[in-house]
Formats: sequence, C-alpha cells, structure tokens
Amino acid sequence: MRKSFLHHICIQTNDYEQSLKFYCKMLDMEIIEETPDFHGREYNTWIKNDSLCIELQTTKNERQFDQIDDEHTGVSHICLWVNDINQLYYELGEKGAHSFIKHGANDIYEVNGGKLFKLKAPEGTIIEFRNKLGC
Repeated sequence: MRKSFLHHICIQTNDYEQSLKFYCKMLDMEIIEETPDFHGREYNTWIKNDSLCIELQTTKNERQFDQIDDEHTGVSHICLWVNDINQLYYELGEKGAHSFIKHGANDIYEVNGGKLFKLKAPEGTIIEFRNKLGC
C-alpha cells in the first residue's frame, strides 16, 4: 500500500470575506490562488501556511450552506500543533479573536498531559490548537 499524507482541507463558507480574513489575519495564512466564478461558485481560493493548505469555497449558484452543529457526522474539528500555546492564545486575542470555545470556565485546558484551546472560525469550523505531539 502506498503511504499517503494530508494534501488539503476544503472549507465551505457562506461569508467568504469573513472566512478569508480569519484565516489570513488570525492564522497568518496567505492566498496562493484566488479564482472567481469557479464552476458556479463565486470563489474557490487556495490559502496556506507552512504546513496547512486550505481550499476555501463559496456555494454554487448563490445558495446557502447549512450550518455545522455538534450533532453531525464527519469531521468535527481540525487540530494544529503549536509550540507555545499560551503565546498563541495571547497573539490571537491581540488580533481580535473572540470566538474561543470554553471548557468549563477556561479557554485553555489540559487533556492527556498537554494543553489546548479551540476557536470557532466565521463559517463554523472548529480549530483546535494543541501543544502535545502524538496521538
């Protein structure tokens, strides 16, 4: 069997400008290719940082996507490893992030010997940031 690796994550959004701003400004990603009017979509855009590539898409024919909730199947969040969890949390707050998902009363909490926090992107994608490698 061939070895495989993650190529990209496709994220669909009803609010292209807000999602693009979030990923580029909050997560320091850059636009690689922005294609307007892509097969009936207003935009199909590739953005990336050092280790993650996202294909950001709008709907076809001006429809609206259904919102993600906690009761759906499939991917529930994406997780990014970070070296300094407290520093990143501070930096995101300084950039205006406010959609942190609390665990009890805390934004940052411990799980299996590591720390993490979660942030909800404008389109509803939950992004987890964790400082412990390994599964």
